[in-house]
Amino acid sequence: MRVIAALVLSLFALVLAAGGGWLLSLHGSPFYLLSGLVLLVAAIGFWRRRPWSIGVYALWLLVLIAWSVWESGLHWWPLATRLGVPALLGLWLASFGGRGHGGARGGLVVASLLAAAVAFAGMTRHPHEIEGTLPMAVVNADAGNGDAGTAPGDWSAYGRTAFGQRYSPLERIAPGNVAQLQLAWSVQTGDVRRPDDVGETTYEVTPLKIGGTLYLCTPHSWALALDADTGQVRWRFDPAAGMESQRQHQTCRGVSYFADAEAEEGRACKARVFLPSADAKLHALDAATGKPCEDFADHGVLDLLHNMPFREPGYYYSTSPPLVAAGKVIVAGAVNDNYAVNSPSGVIRAYDARDGKLLWNWDSGDPERTAPLDPNDPAQKYTTSSPNSWSVASADETLGLAYFPMGNRTPDQLGVYRSEAEEKYSSSVVALDLSSGQVRWVQQFVHHDLWDMDSPAQPALLDLDLPAGRTPALVVPTKQGDVYVLDRRNGAPLLPVAERPAPQGVDIPRQRVAATQPYSALSFEPPPLREADMWGASLVDQMLCRIAFRQLRYDGRYTPPTLQGSLIYPGNFGVFNWGSVAVDPQREILFGMPTYLAFVSQLIPKDQIDVKTANVGEHGVNSNEGADYAISLKPFLSPLGVPCQQPPWGTIAAADLRSGKIAYQYRNGTIRDLSPVPLPIRMGVPGIGGPLLTRSGLAFLAAAVDDDFRAYDAASGKVLWETRIPAGGQATPMTYLDSKGEQVVLLVAGGHGSIGTKPGDYVLAYKLKP
Repeated sequence: MRVIAALVLSLFALVLAAGGGWLLSLHGSPFYLLSGLVLLVAAIGFWRRRPWSIGVYALWLLVLIAWSVWESGLHWWPLATRLGVPALLGLWLASFGGRGHGGARGGLVVASLLAAAVAFAGMTRHPHEIEGTLPMAVVNADAGNGDAGTAPGDWSAYGRTAFGQRYSPLERIAPGNVAQLQLAWSVQTGDVRRPDDVGETTYEVTPLKIGGTLYLCTPHSWALALDADTGQVRWRFDPAAGMESQRQHQTCRGVSYFADAEAEEGRACKARVFLPSADAKLHALDAATGKPCEDFADHGVLDLLHNMPFREPGYYYSTSPPLVAAGKVIVAGAVNDNYAVNSPSGVIRAYDARDGKLLWNWDSGDPERTAPLDPNDPAQKYTTSSPNSWSVASADETLGLAYFPMGNRTPDQLGVYRSEAEEKYSSSVVALDLSSGQVRWVQQFVHHDLWDMDSPAQPALLDLDLPAGRTPALVVPTKQGDVYVLDRRNGAPLLPVAERPAPQGVDIPRQRVAATQPYSALSFEPPPLREADMWGASLVDQMLCRIAFRQLRYDGRYTPPTLQGSLIYPGNFGVFNWGSVAVDPQREILFGMPTYLAFVSQLIPKDQIDVKTANVGEHGVNSNEGADYAISLKPFLSPLGVPCQQPPWGTIAAADLRSGKIAYQYRNGTIRDLSPVPLPIRMGVPGIGGPLLTRSGLAFLAAAVDDDFRAYDAASGKVLWETRIPAGGQATPMTYLDSKGEQVVLLVAGGHGSIGTKPGDYVLAYKLKP
């Protein structure tokens, strides 16, 4: 065993010396090289059974403790991975020895135990967390929810109403009794992941509930109506959307509902459900039967590829529910990122919700022309590759405005193909006139976006009581972590927005970067990364992450993409994504799930890529057909497949929207479903999905990569209830009243292909124990 121990120590020393030398050559920390050299001396002495070898290792371990605390402070996760293996190795080495070794062995035991004690001392300290309490006093008891036509116990749109608040006025389930929640019923839709599915096949749907029926869609574009009391299927519609390998996403976030107040009672399709399907069609279905509405478009089907340029299969489709407002169904769509310079348009189109007639179209590449094109004239085309709105829109019918979060023009990382209009509307929120489609105002969040920092989230609408009086507001969270609070009448900032200098310098012809970038006073952006923030499961892969960090260009937020490879932090996964945030319109507060993952963005000359392995999803190598450079996008991971930056990677947080002050921010989620041993250790794990707030002061959230569904006290952020779920819960929950007046909390759990959570097809309904 002594020979094995000597071999392990020697190998450890050689790896640290070689890697440390490499790191030092990249202008990184000299500690690893010096450690390797010291441990080589100790290894030589150990081979020769010299008593001093144990002492050398003990002294190195003491230096390691001091260096680790100096770099990281008393913080468990960085200390545990720096000190854990060396401490265990020290205890093992101390078990060997002979005459004259007693003192050194005792010293090594003490040093090893001290290393463990220092690491454990950090378990109670969480320097990345913000402790506090959210003010829960009701500020606006008569707050509007945009729910004039929605019963208190219903959920009639993706965010409950067109205001997109993800807030329910129900309060039967409250902090005092939420621990009594139990599964009331569950059903499986039958739409499961297929062998030929694309990588990002996901259940992201939030069902609607109107009357006694739930309406939802599935990844393969099925629509289902379920009994809201039992989950029994009332009807199912399969549009036979087919499979297409060029789709980047196979998902459906929701359906939309329209009740025609002008139609006579008993008429077919008086109430209808709009289903976007993955083959770029919009289906109008009778809410009562699921049958196509014959009076809408072509026997209930609207082909969204009309007037589209470059109709490549799989390049355009709607993953989010259309906006229903002012008698219109308004459809936007997703355009594949970075597959080709010439791609379909990002046009937003308003159709008559009754007959499907095109009423107006707003194309960010040709923003002044909103008069509808002729769907029957193939010579009339929308603008190629113009910025799209792939997420969920909101509306204020009183103001006559619809609010669309805007994406970028493809290719995301190459800015040379953009027109002046596209530059103006990219990565922004734009307010369109509901009657004409004309732009009322625009507020941009990224100038000349080279990072895929789309505005990913549905804007949330509420009124804020500010020093100037009660003001109609709009809240938009961004991938960068900024939360913009704007006057929804004109786009003016209600919390300060300013500009700051952005990193400069590019390494390909004709590329440029913006001199400054905007930021908001309310922000969950992380501090810039340092080499000391690199992390791994051990000292060795932490060193390898440091080497990777030093090999990449990183100048902070908005480091331009380069041939060298650039570290993008926050990455395009986003601090916030399509799950948005939940807002309480009475208390004027926000609850969300900030997530922190770094990504690597690298431009690649086209002659250096293998086209056979390109274009298999948003991440990986995408070819940018028609451009001189392809792009590689991937998360910044260690050789063991864990994030290279130290945790937490996922949090929950809350803020007062009147003051713009963050009340608290805490780690969220455990490594139970990530580690070989299912340990429910609360590290703070990534997630994607959205929260739900209720009038009773509860927040509900799944979304994290552990298979858990949780309820939180909105005031404190404390977890009050949690339960295991049978698949990944990367969707936003909703709540409603059943026919008995009992409150139900509902979540769809089907997993997320991109982040590797467990697939399934479950609809889960929870109620209080009787």
